[in-house]
Amino acid sequence: MSSPTPEFQVTLDCADPHAQARWWAHLLGYEVYDAHQFVTELLESGALSASDVVEVAGRRAFRDGAAAFDPAGTRPRLYFQLVPEVKTVKNRLHLDVRTQTEDLEAEAERVASLGASFVEFNSQGAHRWAVMRDPEGNEFCLT
Repeated sequence: MSSPTPEFQVTLDCADPHAQARWWAHLLGYEVYDAHQFVTELLESGALSASDVVEVAGRRAFRDGAAAFDPAGTRPRLYFQLVPEVKTVKNRLHLDVRTQTEDLEAEAERVASLGASFVEFNSQGAHRWAVMRDPEGNEFCLT
């Protein structure tokens, strides 16, 4: 008997969950989850207070979190949660973003033009990748 495949999301700590969700959604072709209806229902039921909510682009959203998802439903959901501390050390987990081009240098420049920071190129045998940082400094690799 086999067990079901678990669903999962990747959660990233950040200072601005909504900006991070928008940035990663743009980079990956994801959509930002619109929590307006759910947040409104929770407010009306008393499960949330006004201090738990912000308005983003005219829509109610959770103050402390935002999500981005793959509209095709094949890649993991990304969840961005507000934390009080700033990032100070290297991530213990990072995302590898597979590029659709053979020109890694051009892709690193393109992603940097979107607000990422280039760190370095690395290789192992014939495999090369670019180490990058998102707008809040979280490391990821372009492969």
